[in-house]
Amino acid sequence: MSKESYIESLQEGQTFLIDKDLDWTSFDVVNKIKFTLKRHIKKLKVGHAGTLDPKATGLLIVCTGKNTKKITEIQDCYKIYTGSFYLGATTPCFDTEMPVNQTFDISHITEKEIFQTVELFKGKISQIPPIHSAIKVDGSSAYHKARKGEEIQLKSREIEIYDFEIIRIELPFIHFKIKCSKGTYIRSIANDFGEAMNNGAYLASLRREAIGEYSVTDALKIDELIRNMQSIIA
Repeated sequence: MSKESYIESLQEGQTFLIDKDLDWTSFDVVNKIKFTLKRHIKKLKVGHAGTLDPKATGLLIVCTGKNTKKITEIQDCYKIYTGSFYLGATTPCFDTEMPVNQTFDISHITEKEIFQTVELFKGKISQIPPIHSAIKVDGSSAYHKARKGEEIQLKSREIEIYDFEIIRIELPFIHFKIKCSKGTYIRSIANDFGEAMNNGAYLASLRREAIGEYSVTDALKIDELIRNMQSIIA
């Protein structure tokens, strides 16, 4: 493909499947693509179809040009995640981005109790998003306010867990697979799971495997995508 036709295809609309690395934000990925292309295309819309937390890896969908109109449709799709909870401790942000702030005894916890607790989270449930999230509060992201120590009250929302499977139990780690609706915070599932067991838990690892019919098995690492772009437009 020529440089000119590639630029035209980006403006007409491309959808990129990216396997996001650990500690990258979703905006880091978008900005990397924008920076790579800005010398060659003066105006190009680039956006992602659903935030993936820095401490999560896996599928991030980025759209360009006219395909940005599809972002809402993609965001509405179900999501599939795999990962692990750490049982017996909590963190303020519900994952590993902040240090543990409370610990609990798990010596009495049984596998039977874990599997029974899973059943509480299947179907339509009410969930309060974590205050360390990108949800807007008075025009600012909740996590900005939380890091400043401001008091934040987020409203609960209805989500749906289509499937919740325990893959393996290696206490304190509980390995899982979840298929869920849009708007689901797996970090909140982890925290609420601990509370449901009269204990504590946080999200130790998370990987997004799919968004609707889009799979991470078809995705590229961001460095690989950038190299492909540069080989065409250089």
